[in-house]
Amino acid sequence: MNPERPQRKSWLDGFMAYPLPAGVSEAEVRRHIVLLDQALYERWCLGQNLLYAWTPSEQGLAVLVAPHTLLTEFVQGAGDAAEKDRRAALLEGLLAHQEHLEAAEFERIAAELGLQPQPIALPFAPARGLGLPLVAAIVERYGIRLVEDRAVILLDAVGFSLLTPLEQVVQLGSLSCSVNAAYAKLLDREININFARTTTGDGFYIWNRRRGIAANVELYQLMQFILADNALARERAARPSAVPLLRACFHVGSHYEFYQSEGLNPTSFSYLVGQVTIELARMIERALPGQILLGKFRTMMREQQPGAAPALIDSVAFVERTREPLQKLNGLALGGSAIDEIACYLTGRRGEAGDEFGISEFELTDKHGLAHRVYNAKINIHRRDGEPIYLGLREDDLGAFPARVVEA
Repeated sequence: MNPERPQRKSWLDGFMAYPLPAGVSEAEVRRHIVLLDQALYERWCLGQNLLYAWTPSEQGLAVLVAPHTLLTEFVQGAGDAAEKDRRAALLEGLLAHQEHLEAAEFERIAAELGLQPQPIALPFAPARGLGLPLVAAIVERYGIRLVEDRAVILLDAVGFSLLTPLEQVVQLGSLSCSVNAAYAKLLDREININFARTTTGDGFYIWNRRRGIAANVELYQLMQFILADNALARERAARPSAVPLLRACFHVGSHYEFYQSEGLNPTSFSYLVGQVTIELARMIERALPGQILLGKFRTMMREQQPGAAPALIDSVAFVERTREPLQKLNGLALGGSAIDEIACYLTGRRGEAGDEFGISEFELTDKHGLAHRVYNAKINIHRRDGEPIYLGLREDDLGAFPARVVEA
């Protein structure tokens, strides 16, 4: 076996990116994961129930488990509009909470929801045998979470519906290869993105399971290398229909994350539904072939440093944040030639002085008459011994883009 080749992973390996607790071996952590997962599985009842909250103890966990219908019944059971709003806010806050609840808060939520806490006995203390962040990741498979600050990519194959079924299969296979190749490239620089994806039929939604500014920047890097690998594959392809012409959208926004049932188990990969996927779908409808769109967002994101306060980041500041990490990718081989520089920016018109460019903000209208704000993104990859790879469209190429400039 070639030790340099990326190794395939099982569902357990997906949890091994978390730091090992002090004094606990990897083999012990794997055993503890299986024990906790089996206990949660028994209460999940083949997808009938969801796990709404948990709190740790020395002997295991206490959990709140109820049918998924509680999500709507709890709110609809309110006596008036004010109470309905209060309950909806409480439920959203609970679903947005990514970690455990302290014991007192856990008891309060149990009383609010009218649920009896269920104990889960374990032969180890969760904090010492797994670490509470890892426990939270395992518990997530059996619940629903509201996420506000995660970036998502949408890749779409242009003209996909006009292809024969066999050509569609070939194009999706090519796109999957580009995703895997991009992931392997980033692994070469120890950028281990814990990414997930779901198909849209003619493309993919892709996101980083980890959250925060650094995780979102890594996802932007992944998108760049996916598009670059796709562009090189199109150059090498003997038949144009073998490799898709892509358009891409990147956005940060709120969504619900959940795990469907697959056979008798929850899937090892999650699904997203919510505002961010809706925005991306509307953006991709209007994107031109080869275009890269960045949605307009302004949201709190967690910093990489432990204990650091979240930062308020908008689309323009986010692209600025991606530039310094890109320098670490210089020298990486792409298409047989080392990368000298990767330049990513949002396009705009040249200023009156002629030496600077602004940033154009566009407004597009979807099929429902709703407006969405976006930016046009460009990525230029300069290679030492190869031709540059230009991704995205220039401002001058947007004549057919069905959007109006609202700010420059």
